[in-house]
Amino acid sequence: MEMIKKITVATLFSLLLISLLFAAPASAAVGGENLKVTIVETNPYPAKIGEYLTLTVQVENIGGSKADNVDIEIVPQYPFSLDSEANAIKNVGVLNPGRTATKEFYLFVDKNAQKGVRSIDIRTKTGKNSPWSEKSFDIRIGTETFNSKGTVELKEFVSDPEVFMPGDRGTVTVTLKNTASNPTVTIGGSDFDTNARIQAAVLRPLSEGIIVLDAPYGDMGLLGPGDSIKLTFNVKVAEDAPEGTHNFELAIEGNSFDYNSRKNIPLKVDSSNIRVIPSKELKLTNGESTIEFDVANTHPNELSSVSIKPEAKGVTFYPVEYFIGPMNPDELFTIEFNAVANDSWSASKEGEINMNLTANYNNGINRHVNTVGDLRFANTSEIAESNSKTILTGGLIIISIPAAFMFYRRRKQ
Repeated sequence: MEMIKKITVATLFSLLLISLLFAAPASAAVGGENLKVTIVETNPYPAKIGEYLTLTVQVENIGGSKADNVDIEIVPQYPFSLDSEANAIKNVGVLNPGRTATKEFYLFVDKNAQKGVRSIDIRTKTGKNSPWSEKSFDIRIGTETFNSKGTVELKEFVSDPEVFMPGDRGTVTVTLKNTASNPTVTIGGSDFDTNARIQAAVLRPLSEGIIVLDAPYGDMGLLGPGDSIKLTFNVKVAEDAPEGTHNFELAIEGNSFDYNSRKNIPLKVDSSNIRVIPSKELKLTNGESTIEFDVANTHPNELSSVSIKPEAKGVTFYPVEYFIGPMNPDELFTIEFNAVANDSWSASKEGEINMNLTANYNNGINRHVNTVGDLRFANTSEIAESNSKTILTGGLIIISIPAAFMFYRRRKQ
């Protein structure tokens, strides 16, 4: 029995040691640099036989550590070839966590290539001595020709959030519809079906600082007369993107070359946010007061989960944070806080106390914070009115006693 116990303890210890050895690299990998590569634009799309093709490749550091020296390499296979072997590798340099970078590669499509889908490999590495990581992507070549006469049109588009702020991520959703109303149409004595095919759909940014995070859609199938389909693209606005209206181009490949279309889709960027304005004097009297603020949404669309948090040294506020919730454009809320001095210095010493207000809110899925600082909180001391009356009354009594005494003495004489 003693021998079995010893074997059991030894076995458990060995298993624990092995698990620790294997767990250590895994945890390190989670916290390290990690690259995600995507083809964000293929121009033209689909690729044309016997012509050059521009690939815009995006790399994003989705890990927790800085990548010191990022390289992107394209490994073309027939029918693709590079314009120059010297351009096979593009250096990005340092890429911090959460940051993205894009590089363009130029490929030639062989003149004898066949229509269809072909693959291409893209490799990335995080540093000079790091191993390469490889991913394969499909590239569509040529446009198929169908005799169907249905036409795909852009019915509507919706961006979420409706108006982006610099640095925001969100979506652009387009609704495509087959505008045909009857199942068949007769042209030149021949009957044709009115089905519409979406062979490809790609969203391309036309402005600097606007990024499409998804690859093009391909082979979306048939749309019958009057049918529609929604396609959603993930997009990002750079931190330094200028305010105003930016544009995307939606390129749709339909039944044949004659049925292809291109549509402009606007995206609005506006940095206006939550404003917080004192609606009465910021004053602390005898260590306490009630303060009031007007909160306004100056952004063009609704902001959600709006909350305001005041901060001042030596002062406690109730509530600690005021939660408003959703706010429509130009909507105004008036909120109050009870302010109480929580130390003898704030309660007794007259002067000014620096105060900050922090506004937290969401624009779509994006959390934002802006702070209103350099507010001056006056700290004063006042004698209570009831105490003043008591003192005044007592003084009158004290003064009247000698007067009555003198009057008594005079009468007695």
